[in-house]
Amino acid sequence: MYFISLVKFKKKLTKAVVAENLAWVEEDKKAGIKFHGLYWTLGKYDAIAVIEAPNEKDIMKMAIKRGDNMTLETLVAVPLEEAKKLVE
Repeated sequence: MYFISLVKFKKKLTKAVVAENLAWVEEDKKAGIKFHGLYWTLGKYDAIAVIEAPNEKDIMKMAIKRGDNMTLETLVAVPLEEAKKLVE
């Protein structure tokens, strides 16, 4: 399954906070979550992540772990080729 996470940081970013978040990314990779892209952005959200995970429960665990540092709005993403098959 693919997901897009929209991120708002809660804490002032420091090198230590960034390092902690990147350590979590490495833990998540070991748990089978793949990060296809991590981007800092301008506008309403501070960052976005394009993620592939076995299921929504793994994404929920990931979000809960980060709750003190950021809020996440996570969307399920269906690849275009799969979505086209849904249209009659």
